[in-house]
Amino acid sequence: MLEALAPVLNSPHIAAALVLLGFIPFAWKRFLTYLHIFQQEEYDGGRFLHWLFYNVVFDTRVSLAVVVLSAMSKLYPAPVFILAFFIGVILLIMSRRERDPRQTGKKKLAMTQRATRILRVAFALVLVLGLIGVSFGVAPVWVVALVQLIPFALVAAVKILQPGENRIQQGFWNEAHDKLKRLAPVIVGVTGSYGKTSTKHILGHLLESAGSALITPGSVNTPMGIARIVREQLEPYHRHFVVEMGAYGPGSIERLCRLAPPDIAVVTAVGAAHYERFKSLDTVARTKFELPTAAIARGGKAIINDAVLVFKDAKDFTDAHRASIVLVGNGEGSEARIHSVTQGKDGLTVSLSYLGKDYTLAAPLYGLHHGGNMAIAFVTALAMGIDAEIAEIAMRSTPQIKHRLEVKRQADGTVIVDDAYNSNPAGFASALDILPLLVGEGGRRILVTPGMVELGAAHSEEHRKIGTKAAETVDILLAVAPDRIRDLVQAYKAAKPDGEVVACASFAAAQTWMGANLHAGDVVLLENDLPDLYERQLRL
Repeated sequence: MLEALAPVLNSPHIAAALVLLGFIPFAWKRFLTYLHIFQQEEYDGGRFLHWLFYNVVFDTRVSLAVVVLSAMSKLYPAPVFILAFFIGVILLIMSRRERDPRQTGKKKLAMTQRATRILRVAFALVLVLGLIGVSFGVAPVWVVALVQLIPFALVAAVKILQPGENRIQQGFWNEAHDKLKRLAPVIVGVTGSYGKTSTKHILGHLLESAGSALITPGSVNTPMGIARIVREQLEPYHRHFVVEMGAYGPGSIERLCRLAPPDIAVVTAVGAAHYERFKSLDTVARTKFELPTAAIARGGKAIINDAVLVFKDAKDFTDAHRASIVLVGNGEGSEARIHSVTQGKDGLTVSLSYLGKDYTLAAPLYGLHHGGNMAIAFVTALAMGIDAEIAEIAMRSTPQIKHRLEVKRQADGTVIVDDAYNSNPAGFASALDILPLLVGEGGRRILVTPGMVELGAAHSEEHRKIGTKAAETVDILLAVAPDRIRDLVQAYKAAKPDGEVVACASFAAAQTWMGANLHAGDVVLLENDLPDLYERQLRL
């Protein structure tokens, strides 16, 4: 019997086909994983590859398993069919364990028409290589190579599709631009290294209270994302259009301003959040000021956080266009002066003076850094002609901002502070300050974090600072992926030797710990559920 089956058991082609059967579902799920990241990088091959190499992202589990099986087959000779069978089984098991980013993650993979085209072409490229391997009889090294080629196939697919995508995108761009021109809402552009999404959220709420406004949802801030919102949602009754403008390099905001020419420009901050991309805060400042440049060129106004004037280009621009700029902050020369920001159990109170009048703004928001966002949104609304009393009243009912210091009181007596979206040094420090306000009797203050991203050369320094800061208010630190935040952990331990540190390989491990250990009175700060790119890096 075995002799009769020998040609089958030892056929390299049949073995290769068996491996391919396991590889196909595995590759599909792994393509979705990488496509999720690629989409967040706007399908920019250069940025995606930079992320890939900068973070040393490559498959380890499957590749190592294939190598180990191959080595065992040399030590314990067996028909090639057996080796292929076990490789196929491992691939199938890993495909079942791979999360589906269309269903999980804070910013899910959106299977747009473009994403679908990229996925299909990339998958076809790898499948063709797999079929070629079948014709020669796939060696284990070929399986490993195919697994590692998956992210590069996505980049190749974009290159192949680019001519057609350019025509499609230009059509969408033209349609959105023409619609904005025809309906002519007042366009407010909001940018900043941090605070832009929250400021947009608050401002949108104030404008909604005074009339109809359309606000780009979530963190949508790219040309095609904005164009889609305009094409699908902008209606003639929308008086205002508030659009978040993200910066991915010099000129990126200028391009957005050509799509949606701003009447009002809002700049919330310039900071280290983009350091990895821009390499210089001066470059960040120049890029952010592409927005005020566009608005003022159209005869509009700019509302600017006066803290950005520490950058020469920002100050020079402001001095040259002072009549068209309203500064908000603590500076002596600012039109809108923030006198105090107070955090209470029920939210924030901001004392503000603007154009000779005093205002007390209250909102059910948490985190002292939101005080500046509230002030900027309020002043912007007034600059747009919204009645101050209406804006003050509306501010009191501002909804909490999802995943941005969102306080969730649980039925079991615990409090979860959800600050899951990308963290920055100022926001992180502000989040730590609210823990003593929310902890219950007999409760503990718990921080769950994998640290901050996109800090570049400032990574170590900023994490040391935040580790020292955490020691002031945190009883237990759950360090997610502790290897990437050694500086934070070491600084916390140095400043608080009796503080408890729990190393967690992933957020799933941290959730398991919390499920077994939390009790009434505990307050938990979930600070920066890392973009899935880092979570994936740990799991591949």
